[in-house]
Amino acid sequence: MNFSSSTDDQSSEPVQAHSAHATTIANAERLRDLSPAQWKSGVAAWLGWLFDGLDMHLYTLVALPFVAELLRVETSDPNVGAYTAYIQAAFLFGWAIGGAFFGRIGDKLGRSRALVLTILTYAVFTGLSFVATEWWHLLIFRFLAALGIGGEWAVGAALLSETWPRRWRPWLAAVLQSGVNVGIMLASLAVLVLSGFPPRTVFLVGILPALLTLWIRRAVPETDDWHAAKAAHGAAEPGIADLFRGEVRRTTLLSIGVCALSLSAHWAFVFWSAQQLRSLSEVAAWTPAEQSRLVSNAMSLLMITSIAGNFFAAWLARRIGYRASIAALCLVYAGAMLVTYGTARDYRQILWMWPILGASSGLFALFTMYLPPLFPTLLRTTGAGFCYNIGRIAAAVGTLFFGLYSRVSDFRMALFYTGFVFIPAGLLALLLPSPPDEQLPPTELSPTE
Repeated sequence: MNFSSSTDDQSSEPVQAHSAHATTIANAERLRDLSPAQWKSGVAAWLGWLFDGLDMHLYTLVALPFVAELLRVETSDPNVGAYTAYIQAAFLFGWAIGGAFFGRIGDKLGRSRALVLTILTYAVFTGLSFVATEWWHLLIFRFLAALGIGGEWAVGAALLSETWPRRWRPWLAAVLQSGVNVGIMLASLAVLVLSGFPPRTVFLVGILPALLTLWIRRAVPETDDWHAAKAAHGAAEPGIADLFRGEVRRTTLLSIGVCALSLSAHWAFVFWSAQQLRSLSEVAAWTPAEQSRLVSNAMSLLMITSIAGNFFAAWLARRIGYRASIAALCLVYAGAMLVTYGTARDYRQILWMWPILGASSGLFALFTMYLPPLFPTLLRTTGAGFCYNIGRIAAAVGTLFFGLYSRVSDFRMALFYTGFVFIPAGLLALLLPSPPDEQLPPTELSPTE
């Protein structure tokens, strides 16, 4: 009895502080109502995601020429596609592990500390890719960089969902996901600017995010939600196994299913569509620099339309809910893939379809703010990170399939069949639970100046 009272006394002050802060967050009506701590959390999460996108896609844009250089063969050599696939599969596998590992770190040590660790991890190992002299060196560096990239997703999403008003979540998701899109555009710009240099040079750009961690560690405080939950639970904290117990289990399994299917199809498109552009007959005869410029410009087009898709997805979620929005966008993505790759097209015809594909990818912005609140506070980054990033394992298998069983000269049919994978993802999304804040009226959901 005395032990229980002592525990209650120790936890009452943090819980009361959390309640007061939660009220402040809930009452914020405009951007100017937010506190400096909330702004710092928002900027840290957005920049973390921006550099996430930068380091994530540097390899995608130079994969074929860099791997060919490491293998000391021409890009048309059949082994190039296979080893490119091995490296990307290792990256996606590391992403899945990092999502679960750093998600757990985020629940144990706090969101701010975990954010620093994830960014340092992907910055250091992306930079080290520059010194790779064998293909397996690059595989190891990409795997280790992916640990941080996968972990940053869950930590950044939890940090923002716990510090900013709940009713703004769909718009926050769009803004946060747009950070990734901007990062990918910066990666495309880096490849364009450095197109006259060896492909490995672009990885030096990936070191820049390490500088961000110095500011985050000093300026970004830990969330009150996390402090309150730690005080309330004491030593009896939930573990990963609790994701598969009780009422949480159904949410975990459905989330894994939706994420695994949709991410597998999405990553097959994002990675191999760039390689397909390079391998088109009219493009294959171009110089490597000309090919890099085409891929860079094409990826910029995709990211610009993806940003628009993020905000469209947020608008749609406020009208019909998260589940229906995810399902609808999966079906649109599927249809666009089938039309784009259902018949042979030149690169100009393909690029006319990419805006639709880019806008459809706005569905992944919804996962950002939708998944974390579905789990208890001390399972929030663990649950969201595990469920979202475990889909990378399925994506890794799909990437290997592409690399091993598709001819380098024809990725089109594999991309076509991949479009069908979005259909079961959309159907499963309809079975997911709704977060409580989805019931808020649309008029209360947009922050204004």
